[in-house]
Amino acid sequence: MLPAIGRPWGVTASLRTTLAAIDLPDMTDATHLHQPWPEGLVRHYVAAGYWRGETFGELLHERAETCGGRIAVVGGATRWSYAELDRRASDIAAGLLARGLRRGDRVIVHLPNIPAFVSVVFGLFRAGLIPVYALPAHRIAEIGHFAVTGHARAYVCAGQYGGFDYGGLATTLQARCPWLEHVVVAQGDPGQHTALTEIERAGAGIDLPWSAAAAQDTAFLQASGGTTGLPKLIPRTHDDYIYTLRESARICGLTADSVFLCALPMAHNFPMSSPGFLGTLYAGGRVVLSPSPSPDVCFQLIAQERATFSSLVPPALLLWLEAARHGGHDLSSLRVIQVGGAKLIPEVARRVGPVLRVTLQQVFGMAEGLVNYTRLDDDEDTIIHTQGRPISPDDDILIVDEHDHPVAPGQPGHLLTRGPYTLRGYYNDPAANARAFTRDGHYRTGDIVRQTAEGYLVVEGRAGDHINRAGEKISAEEIEDHLLAHPRVFDAAVVSVPDAYLGERSCAFVIASDSEHPPRAVELKRWMRERGLAAFKVPDQIIFTPSFAATAALKTNRRALRAQLRAQLLQDGQTPSPGASP
Repeated sequence: MLPAIGRPWGVTASLRTTLAAIDLPDMTDATHLHQPWPEGLVRHYVAAGYWRGETFGELLHERAETCGGRIAVVGGATRWSYAELDRRASDIAAGLLARGLRRGDRVIVHLPNIPAFVSVVFGLFRAGLIPVYALPAHRIAEIGHFAVTGHARAYVCAGQYGGFDYGGLATTLQARCPWLEHVVVAQGDPGQHTALTEIERAGAGIDLPWSAAAAQDTAFLQASGGTTGLPKLIPRTHDDYIYTLRESARICGLTADSVFLCALPMAHNFPMSSPGFLGTLYAGGRVVLSPSPSPDVCFQLIAQERATFSSLVPPALLLWLEAARHGGHDLSSLRVIQVGGAKLIPEVARRVGPVLRVTLQQVFGMAEGLVNYTRLDDDEDTIIHTQGRPISPDDDILIVDEHDHPVAPGQPGHLLTRGPYTLRGYYNDPAANARAFTRDGHYRTGDIVRQTAEGYLVVEGRAGDHINRAGEKISAEEIEDHLLAHPRVFDAAVVSVPDAYLGERSCAFVIASDSEHPPRAVELKRWMRERGLAAFKVPDQIIFTPSFAATAALKTNRRALRAQLRAQLLQDGQTPSPGASP
């Protein structure tokens, strides 16, 4: 049974607190950065029990009261109990308010997987400030975009981390965005900026309410996924996001004994809430932070902390499977491995249980809202071949053709959705909203899916990942599935290439299992034909590469692969086909 959360602003003795010299301003429109749901849907979602008037500030405070001495967060040599995390969040909230930040102000959070990430965001929640999440791989182009689009007043970063100077980026950022008044360095030398420890000291001893925010306030802004263009900002409310945590924790069977290994960048939606580190804290469990998804690092942490589950993207899973195959690692505490962020090929999915001795749980979702899970008690065929079914009975799923007409049951089409935790519009981006949403509020996900009779979704690929070769529509995912079945192929990614005669042709990038003795391209093509694959689906071109470029969210960057192909054509003295620029 998951612990309950009460209501903010209750009349208990613990809430009879003072703000000392700090006054919280009245609610302003700055706390509502999201497009509201229609009033009728709001009433329905409340009546159905999805939205319960909960806030993140309240969530942590109540966990501190019920689980105070239990370890909440582990990172490096740091081990914080729930009580310690709650105290630090309160000190950060008071310290930031003392600096002049006010409820509804936006604060860019640009931190790696370190404990301060958790204390900072809960401090922001408690103060009614709005985090704008940035991934560690983001640089000045993305951060500057967030500062401008989000009208951010503050930026929280690490000083030096992973060989990059985030403090230097902060200096450049302030020079370009003079309205960004505050830079807080959470780890390392702050240089000319303010150390997080200074903020904590300034806020120590100042009592704050559980939450300066209301449940229908915007809780945070999150970066959209994808591999092209600058990220859009996704507003989420306390009520809608906590609903996903509560249901995700239930679906995934989390308890106070659950130990989550956070291997992916924790600012990404998947390791944050599906159920991720926030869902684990909701359940009263323990969050173990890994600086990298590398099996060399993660396997040691699993053994030390007795992690029970983790979440991975397919490229990281392949590395884990390869490392585990050689043995010598104590992974006996692991119960579940979740895989999401991109479609998991069935050929790889079949290997997870036998190699890692865990239950595979496929997760298909998006920061914009909709999340689907295979259930832990699903049959093997469902777990291997589908990407799950939605969290909520009120997740409205439409699968349509290019003219928005419903497709026949079981047929693939464009996925549209709306529901109690799917946004109704991006923040401050009317052009994107015109493209991404229907008039009745359905979000166009950009995914091609089909739905089984049982309600499970099977992802056929992204709309842009389909290849139109001389009028024949080819799924990149399908070709990748066949390539990955070859015993000498470690990973594969297929992209479309503009072609003057075919319209588009296919190019497969392949990482060989043995880089010194890769299979020949002609051998792979022959092997695929022998599997009974239609001739037009056999890749027109195969390029062997030692690795794939990744997006900030660690997904395979197909845009970069197209750029790599174009560069190789130019190097070989060939002229790329018209439109072949990435």
